[in-house]
Amino acid sequence: MKDSSSTLDEIDRRILTALQRDGRLSNQDLAARIGISPSPCWRRVRALETDGVIKGYAALVDPAALGLTVSVFTQVSLERQEEKALRIFEAAVAEWPEIMECYLMTGDADYLLRVVVPDLAAYERFLMQKVTRIRGIASIKSSFALRTVKYRTDLPIG
Repeated sequence: MKDSSSTLDEIDRRILTALQRDGRLSNQDLAARIGISPSPCWRRVRALETDGVIKGYAALVDPAALGLTVSVFTQVSLERQEEKALRIFEAAVAEWPEIMECYLMTGDADYLLRVVVPDLAAYERFLMQKVTRIRGIASIKSSFALRTVKYRTDLPIG
């Protein structure tokens, strides 16, 4: 993907803002909302997709509606921060659907995970049957979210 942030014009930014708020907008509705005709709107959306600015489309699902009521932020520190150890850890976490996000960090821990599970017993199983079985983990610290204060999926497009 090329760096498109400097080449986006105001129309592209309005397209992205509208699609982030409602990815199901028809091209007709999107064009009307941003004030251009449908053909150039369609071409711009396709170009944003081709350039990798738009990575995909998804439905936002309420975790509680699926019984996934526990969110845990898990800090993982490795014994060594070697490339091989990082690759092994990252390959493992990429396979686990409970992990919604994983970040390589600076600071006290090497990784920060956001884990979503139905209950505390499920989190314990997740830790014991998956995370702790990865070789080279030095420590795991878990913080449980009490409630969501702010959650966004749309990026702040200037």
